[in-house]
Amino acid sequence: MSSVSVPRQLWSLFEAVHAVIYFDPAALAALEAAGLRGFWRGYFANRTAPLGAVGAGPVTAAFFGFAPAMVARAVPDVWTRISPEAALAARADGARAALSGLLAGVAESQVAEAAELLSAAALAVDLPGRVLAAANADLPSPQDPAGRLWHAATILREHRGDGHVAALLTAGVDGCESVVWRSVLEAGALPARMQAARGWSDEQWQAAARRLTDRGWVDGDGSATQAARDAYAQVEAVTDRLAAGPWERLGDDATQRCARLLEPLAARAWAVLPADNPIPLRPAAALITRD
Repeated sequence: MSSVSVPRQLWSLFEAVHAVIYFDPAALAALEAAGLRGFWRGYFANRTAPLGAVGAGPVTAAFFGFAPAMVARAVPDVWTRISPEAALAARADGARAALSGLLAGVAESQVAEAAELLSAAALAVDLPGRVLAAANADLPSPQDPAGRLWHAATILREHRGDGHVAALLTAGVDGCESVVWRSVLEAGALPARMQAARGWSDEQWQAAARRLTDRGWVDGDGSATQAARDAYAQVEAVTDRLAAGPWERLGDDATQRCARLLEPLAARAWAVLPADNPIPLRPAAALITRD
């Protein structure tokens, strides 16, 4: 693997596989064919559909870093445009179409083995306290390799995300503070792209920045302090620890094999993932370099 922890290295691979649903033209076309247009409508429908036709409250809680006002604009309005059942079918069709295109030329046996190992890890996730992971785990696993691969990647990414929310809460930050904090750490400033991507107003963003400054995490020129970096390293360590269970249960050899199989598949997924994506997701190499 690398100097990066096993859970985070695997995350950087299976997250790329999951994320094609938001950017690949075939995946977007599947949603549009079901009657849903627009990036954020698709994003909220894709991630929320396993919960059913819920309102803004549960989604605000589960998504954490999104402004409540942005969530409230998306749900429940999105369910007037597409039902959760139709969204689930469209995302499954879209994921299958996206991966089938991106993985063309890869041996079917390689995709099938990666799907088998990733599915075994997904079956081993601990569900208490992991609402989004549990909702996805409750869905039937597709029988085809590309569908199974995407479904397993989705369970695992939501499992890690649920744990990351717990780690952020333990660190004592709110949703807006978490996004400002991440933006400062990555860019040394407070960039508008992440503010807009999560729907926070200027007033909310600036107030969160002031709270982080008062906490000693942002200095006078808007850059991150060492205290901010140390605190975020702790959050990442807690997130990794909370995400480690599936890989510990899978075992070292199978986990290593899974990573080797996923690396070329994730590299192909990056063909449709913008480098400056609003998730924000970075290639595995960037995680290694940053560490």
